[in-house]
Amino acid sequence: MTIKPLIILPDPLLRQASAPIERVDTEVQRLADDMLATMYDAPGIGLAAVQIGVPRRMLVIDVSREGEDKQPLVFINPEIVSSSDERSVYEEGCLSIPDYYAEVERPARVTVKHLDREGKEQTVEADGLLATCLQHEIDHLNGVLFIDYISRLKRDMVIKKFTKAAKSKAL
Repeated sequence: MTIKPLIILPDPLLRQASAPIERVDTEVQRLADDMLATMYDAPGIGLAAVQIGVPRRMLVIDVSREGEDKQPLVFINPEIVSSSDERSVYEEGCLSIPDYYAEVERPARVTVKHLDREGKEQTVEADGLLATCLQHEIDHLNGVLFIDYISRLKRDMVIKKFTKAAKSKAL
């Protein structure tokens, strides 16, 4: 397992839609392992492949609490097939937008169809933090960031801050 560097806002790759994975093979499983290692190292609870520079439709999640056994989940080609009318609000952050958090309202429950790391089709019904995390990471696969759900003023300020930081780092 290799810890990969994270792609940080304003990298244009974060706005690109990810391509489906055609076949689950050892290369895809190795990518899942690298993503989990990177996510745990960051530390985070979710990571989309595009966040490590691989625009493919895969994400990893582990919403286990500190002190609990790790419960890594791998979602290949995930698709939200239904979501509740009921809404919930969570304070979200993102490994690609470090140290910035904002409250985001999303459906409280989702049903997600996907392939697991063995290539078997699965369906997960999720609520709470897992539902929020799944929606956040699936958004990444579609080129959408959690800051797209906040006010335009706040979003513009965040983008400006990260663009300025990227320019000063490049010097």
